[in-house]
Amino acid sequence: MEEKTLHTRREELKKKGKKGLLRLLFSRTGLVALILLANVGLAVYLAGSFGQYYFTAASVLSVVMTLVLLSSRSNAMVKVTWLVLFLVMPVFGTMLYLYTRSDLGHRALQRRVGEVLQDRRPVGEQPDARQRLEQVDPGAAGLSRYLQRCGFGTYQQTDVTYFPSGEAKFQAMLEQLEQARNYIYLEYFIIDKGVMWDSVLDILRRKAAQGLDVRVLYDGTCEMGRLPRGYHRQLAAWGIRSKAFAPLMPFLSTHYNYRDHRKILVIDGQVAFTGGVNLADEYINRVEVYGHWKDAAAMIRGSAVVSFTRLFLEMWCLEGRGNVEPVPAPLPVPLPGTSGFVIPYGDCPLDADMVGERVYMDILNRARRYVHIMTPYLLLDGELETALEYAAQRGVEVVLILPGVPDKKIPYALAKTHYPALMDAGVQIYEYVPGFVHAKVFVCDDREATVGTVNLDYRSLYHHFECGTYLWGTSCIRQMEEDFQDTLKRCRLVTRQGLKKDKWTRRLTGFVLKAISPLL
Repeated sequence: MEEKTLHTRREELKKKGKKGLLRLLFSRTGLVALILLANVGLAVYLAGSFGQYYFTAASVLSVVMTLVLLSSRSNAMVKVTWLVLFLVMPVFGTMLYLYTRSDLGHRALQRRVGEVLQDRRPVGEQPDARQRLEQVDPGAAGLSRYLQRCGFGTYQQTDVTYFPSGEAKFQAMLEQLEQARNYIYLEYFIIDKGVMWDSVLDILRRKAAQGLDVRVLYDGTCEMGRLPRGYHRQLAAWGIRSKAFAPLMPFLSTHYNYRDHRKILVIDGQVAFTGGVNLADEYINRVEVYGHWKDAAAMIRGSAVVSFTRLFLEMWCLEGRGNVEPVPAPLPVPLPGTSGFVIPYGDCPLDADMVGERVYMDILNRARRYVHIMTPYLLLDGELETALEYAAQRGVEVVLILPGVPDKKIPYALAKTHYPALMDAGVQIYEYVPGFVHAKVFVCDDREATVGTVNLDYRSLYHHFECGTYLWGTSCIRQMEEDFQDTLKRCRLVTRQGLKKDKWTRRLTGFVLKAISPLL
């Protein structure tokens, strides 16, 4: 029976894979491909019709757009991408640049983000916690001050449990859901029908019937092959309030570049979950799509839970009107006797703060002995690549674990373009032989770490709503490092000789597409 169930789920996933072309139409990659094809056709027509006049006009356009770009405040790597497009394909580059800078269709979202975040303040502040962190680690206290400025408080009296797999998180999640008495808030990038979601949904239905405030927020991409369009109506019939963040419509708006990639579960304001694990069966290895799925998550209990409650309510409020709801009473119960400091944080693509990237860079820049990293993707901008290289050049042991079985061919090819420079600087790169690594984990010097949803790629760092938890001195950091070392035993070391044996098609793909990787 178990084998039949697994076979059935594999067949369902294959059918969903056939919808990949439809998803592509709604993606940044689809947009780039469409405009590229349009540009080729337009260029051929104009060149044939106007000859030298076209080439002169294209050259002038290229110069003008280059000057416009150089005066902008874009990231250096992003500027390089646009420069290449303006020089090689001026019409295509200009069309795409004007489209992405027009903010067509998401200006309302940007205004709404401003309204929601303008009064953000840390909830349930513990000023003494920041002062104590200053005493034990002034460097980490600097990061605490930065996150405080962004609206994220520093907390003590918080317990953090680390889960080295989706299966471990799933079991704990079900146990905590059963204990809910007041409300349940779920916010997930992916929700997909299957064993995992059906088990969670069964509890949600029962709790909603008992009168609890049950809310589900999922990203609009779920309606492209995972959930039926308008799934919120089905949930409403069971008493569950729900919203799809930015449901997709083909090419109408740059709004659709910004996805809700967060994974948050809050129960009664006393317990919160975050990490890489979505609500779909591949995350708990009930189905195998890219070999064994290696993930990580965390459960937070105590004072810091209030930040996750606030993050959820902010996102819930974005797709609507009015002010952000106050965090429901009672606030989380502090847990005396717990060690360390906990700072939950969020990242928004429509404000000026690159919170996710700056947390990672701060850890790299302060590391003394080691930084151990697990990430599914490696599409780096210049600043983050330099931080990784400089840490290794300072004598810090920088080790990256990446997938051995990739889920996407183009990001995998692009990741490998970063390998040589990182390896030359002394960064060690390993690939997980059994399958796909989806964990987003940094561990540093046995004293600090972060776990959350932020990948080392442009989408996470620049285009997604994300979240994470910064940890200093918490007891779970030891388990996080043990998990890293255990995972490392099932990895292969990437070598220069091995890179030379890589498929020529993959190397060519990375070589050709690297210049425009921020657009993909």
